[in-house]
Formats: sequence, C-alpha cells, structure tokens
Amino acid sequence: MRVTRESLIRIAKETAQERAFNDKDIIAAYLTGSLVNDELDPMLGGTADIDIIFVHAAEPKHRREFVKLTPDFHVDISHRAKTEFKRPRELRLDPWLGWEMYDPMLLYEREKFFEFVQAGLRAGFEFNAPAPALQRSRSLLSHGRQIWRDLLEISDSVTPKDVAQYMKSLYHAVNAVAELSGPPLQERRLMLEFAARAETAGHPGMDAALVGLLGASGLETSTLQAWIPEWKLAFESAAESSRVDPRIHLTRLNYYEKAIEAMLESEKPRAALWSLLQTWTLAVEVLPDLAVTSWRAVCGQLGFVSAGIEERVEALDSFLDEVEALLDELAEQYGLETSTSI
Repeated sequence: MRVTRESLIRIAKETAQERAFNDKDIIAAYLTGSLVNDELDPMLGGTADIDIIFVHAAEPKHRREFVKLTPDFHVDISHRAKTEFKRPRELRLDPWLGWEMYDPMLLYEREKFFEFVQAGLRAGFEFNAPAPALQRSRSLLSHGRQIWRDLLEISDSVTPKDVAQYMKSLYHAVNAVAELSGPPLQERRLMLEFAARAETAGHPGMDAALVGLLGASGLETSTLQAWIPEWKLAFESAAESSRVDPRIHLTRLNYYEKAIEAMLESEKPRAALWSLLQTWTLAVEVLPDLAVTSWRAVCGQLGFVSAGIEERVEALDSFLDEVEALLDELAEQYGLETSTSI
C-alpha cells in the first residue's frame, strides 16, 4: 500500500462521511494536524496519524478513539460538543482550540457550523496579531506556572506522576514561546521543531535550555537506543490497562517507536527523548513496582530522582521566568500591557 498525503486525506473524507451517515448527532467534521500543513511532511519514521475532529450536537459519549489502518497508520479521532464553539470570538484567545479551528480542512457539515464559528474567530483583527498571540502565550505560561507550583510539594520519592507533571509544565512553557509564531507544537515533534520557534522569538538559546531541563545535555545516542526495549515492554504492558492515558494504545506503538528511531538517526538524536520519556512515564503510572525499575534507572540518569529533582524544578522555574520576560519584552515592543508576575 503506497501511502501519500493525498491518500490519507481521502481516507479522512471517507471516514467522516461514513461516520456522519451512521450518526445523526454529528453536525461537522474537520481535519487538523500535520496533514493540513503543506509545509510539513506528515510522515515521521514512515508513520503518521489522521487527526479528525467530530463535532456533536450533544455531549459525545467518548472523547477520543483510535482506528488502526495499518501498523504504521491510524486515525486519531477526537469528539467535541457543539457547545464548545458557542462563543467563537473567545476561541481566538484559546491557545489550542483557536488554532485548531482557524484553518482546518472541512470534511463534513450538516449545518452552517464552520461559517458561524470562523466568522467569529476571524472577525475584527488578525488572529495572529501581537495582542491575541501574546494573550494565548500568557494563558499557556500561566498553566505551566500553576503546574510548577504543585511540583514544590514533591516528596523524597519521585513518582511517575511527578515526572509527568514536570513534563506537562515544561510542555506549556515551550508552547508559550512556540505560539508566538504559529500553532502549538505537538508532542512527537516538540524537540524537532522548537529550535526554529525559539529563534523566531529571538531566543535561540531556549532550545539548549529545553535539552538541559530534560537532563539530556550529555546524553549519548547509544544510551537512548539502549532504553528502547524496556520502553516498548512497558508501553505494551500498560496498553492492556483500562486506567492508562489514552495515548498509550497499541495502535500507536509504531507511531512512536519508528519516529523515535528516525530521530535517533537524524542530526538531532536527542529530539527522540521527549516522546520516549513522556510515553514511558505515562505507561508506568499504571504498572506494578517491578515494571518501574528500568524507568527509575533512566530517571536517575536524567536527574529525576530525589537527589536531583529540586535542581530540575529550580531550573524549570528559571525557564518559566525567562518565557515571562520574553512575553513582557514583546508586549512593551508593541505598546501592549505587560503582565504582572504569574
């Protein structure tokens, strides 16, 4: 089966039409993600997903599902309620849903849904003008700071939840910078694409800071490669649990594994660390203690243990401060209000 952007888009259209025909509660469907960005190769390690959003008239029964096409390709379906779009003008300040709705590919529409939402979203000013862009970035930064505060309560024993929260805070801080010049970065490509966004923001050093915050400044490619078998075992085991994060799904195993391997062979091998560490951490949250041993050893090498976590949290604090200073600097440059301390 020869897979191209065009063939994946065709599958998206067929999926939307079939679902809408069989479910009258679906009022719209649209395609988002890398497939709608002509400047971005949707394939990473020869794998890709098809991101489809279904909008329902009522509250959907399920929020997310995955449909396997081949071992390397799947449909990632999210379900949203129509009520999430009832105030279109407010969406322009939403760092996630705003970009998602700004320029997706319409796949299906039962009523004038898109015309209404996008008219409100785009009315009055440029969506990515300095004022709304800064407000979206501040929203992300505020969320990252709130999560950071919870990290101050970490006990002597660092848990998978603690590491997941640390990465979530960092993810929001990174995207507070990325959102200044485009949509938020998705997790699989985060460390591949952040350098360009940081440079556009005038702070190229933030890319190295991100690597340091993950404890990866001196990390060898061979070390990362050696972690993959234990990571894969944890992923496969956790995928059998009903309590695991939805992202840990067997349908997505190749999606992560082949992308990790491709990044390890690239000019930026450390870019593989984000997907590997994040999914491993989410997996071990639902596994018994014996299955967490390898993950703990990796965290020890990266500094996510009781002896090093305080230093990591302090460094994250400094990074959040640097992002806040950047946003204030840009606000002053454009004659907008600077923030108070978040």
